[in-house]
Amino acid sequence: MVCGNNFFCRQGNVNSAMIRTISIRWLLQRVGDMRHSTWLVASSRSCFARSLSTTNQVKAEVEEPLAKVEEPSQSELLREFARMPVQRIRNFSIIAHVDHGKSTLADRLLELTGAIARNAGQHQVLDSLQVERERGITVKAQTASIFHRHKGQLYLLNLIDTPGHVDFSNEVSRSLAACDGVVLLVDACHGVQAQTVANYHLAKQRQLAVVPVLNKIDIKHANPDKVCQDLKLLFGIEPDQVLRVSAKLGTGVSQVLERVIETVPPPQVQRDSDFRALIFDSWFDKYRGALNLIYVLNGKLEQNQDIQSLATKKVYPIKSISVLRPAECPVPDLSAGQVGLIACNMRNSKESIVGDTIHLKNQSVAAAGSYRPQQPLVFAGVFPADQSKHVALRSAIDKMVLNDSAVTVKVDSSPALGQGWRLGFLGLLHMEVFCQRLEQEHGAEPIITAPSVTYRLVLSNPKMIRQRGCDTMDISNAALFPEPHSIKEYYEPLVMGTIITPTEYVGQVISLCVERRGLQQSSVNIDETRVLMKYVLPLSEIILDFHDRLKSLSSGYASFSYEDHGYHPSNLVRLDIHLNGKPVEELCRIVHVSKATGVARQMVLKLRELIPKQMVQIAIQACVGSKVLARETIKAYRKDVTAKLYGGDVTRRMKLLKQQAEGKKKMRMFANIRVPHETFINVLKR
Repeated sequence: MVCGNNFFCRQGNVNSAMIRTISIRWLLQRVGDMRHSTWLVASSRSCFARSLSTTNQVKAEVEEPLAKVEEPSQSELLREFARMPVQRIRNFSIIAHVDHGKSTLADRLLELTGAIARNAGQHQVLDSLQVERERGITVKAQTASIFHRHKGQLYLLNLIDTPGHVDFSNEVSRSLAACDGVVLLVDACHGVQAQTVANYHLAKQRQLAVVPVLNKIDIKHANPDKVCQDLKLLFGIEPDQVLRVSAKLGTGVSQVLERVIETVPPPQVQRDSDFRALIFDSWFDKYRGALNLIYVLNGKLEQNQDIQSLATKKVYPIKSISVLRPAECPVPDLSAGQVGLIACNMRNSKESIVGDTIHLKNQSVAAAGSYRPQQPLVFAGVFPADQSKHVALRSAIDKMVLNDSAVTVKVDSSPALGQGWRLGFLGLLHMEVFCQRLEQEHGAEPIITAPSVTYRLVLSNPKMIRQRGCDTMDISNAALFPEPHSIKEYYEPLVMGTIITPTEYVGQVISLCVERRGLQQSSVNIDETRVLMKYVLPLSEIILDFHDRLKSLSSGYASFSYEDHGYHPSNLVRLDIHLNGKPVEELCRIVHVSKATGVARQMVLKLRELIPKQMVQIAIQACVGSKVLARETIKAYRKDVTAKLYGGDVTRRMKLLKQQAEGKKKMRMFANIRVPHETFINVLKR
């Protein structure tokens, strides 16, 4: 029994000791020797206590390095924030392709620095919007100020987590305006993707320091050595410079902070000059109005001071100053090089302009000029489901535009849908997320028309040129398309697309690009298994389903990103829809001449299903000028005029049918075709 007792004492696993104690006690009870059983339990309990003590001692030894560094309290950190020297400030962003782990890495950095509690029960803390949690993507760039001790000194790190999808590249460029360096995150399984290339070149254009990091090294199929070679081939990054981490498990995350502090330079700012700051984000609070996220370039800002906008010249009193950690923490002031949130009684997007420079009242400063919003590429009409909800929808759109500076708004109207707006977006996903946020955050119920792009026309009609004051016309609404004899040249927007695909899918990808009128510019083998191709594609061909088709053809392995490539000459026509010979302007659209027949066939088939049967026959025609490209017919309701016949000569039957046909023909001459409001909505919306 003593030997058995020593056996228990040697076990490091407490649970196994307890189980074996209970098992032996049961055995001795079966034998009937209760005295030995009682002695064994007491002895085993002693071993259990010693095992627990040993476990706690090991745990204390593991946690001892963390316990030696006393983390300062919240109030101490905020005091340090006020007197933090510029040399110990680092402003950086995390950039990567979609789903490469940016938000997960941000979570680990926040946990490591004590900004949030470990195992707080919430993942992707900086993805605070409902649409972000539902879709599993980052939509808005989010900021967090964190503190980290390096070589005995406390550093202030302003971290910005950015989206990875190409449609939100405006958020990335906006974030980089307030940064001095970036963490380039690459998935160790999927390697370099299209948006990785685009974001790297965006950072290099701004001359930012790049910290390359490989994520997801814990996954079974990870191949970090191969990805490091890709980084060297594409970007010239040496493999020994690449950090290897697992954001999910927290492996190697502390090295990222150390490398950021050593690699990213402190901000180039002046604290002894007049106050000047850049507004690089804003959002609406129903109690405080427009809140502005600013990057202080010069000087110092304190509460109760008056600031002035360089763009609008309006003056606002500073009501509150805070930093995001990631929750708001009030501070008395902001100094040059720091990022903070101010509330100053701004009301709407016309006053709070992202990219604007603010300064103290009655002081003259130069514009920051380090950020310009991207121009929208995709346009769609937004209309209220009921015109009584027009004011509420307008208020919701104004609040959303305050938070998304890339969206443009113009008043629009439609005979079928009433008063509304024509909004410009950076892509189809951008449009979908914007409209989803309208519904979730503001309770709006908008009708969204099918997306279109802006075409450019060179006019030849002298009268139109005099009216417009120039010979060019940008148009996205087909109803405003001039007659062909008034147009000299047509131009459509193109994009430069970057596609990275496995070699076994190259044939299908090329066929898809040729089908969408694409022109190949280059093709480079990244390694033995992947190819990087560049195509010039018409924007109108990719905004709807190009990305979905590409993913389907490549089994989800291909990636795609694009950038504006300007306007180029094209051959465009206006496709009109006629119902019994009468044009319906709400249903017309602009198409390329090579696609006109296919689009015409799709539209007439869809209308045949949606327009209800009526008392007269309806001929649905899709025309370009006077040429009919497609036609479908909806038969009229017919009464059975021969039901009362019970025999007799066939001429009586033919006479009744002839009278009915003549009556229907006469009715068609003056009958109005009733197209329900729901039909227009179903045809026009996505």
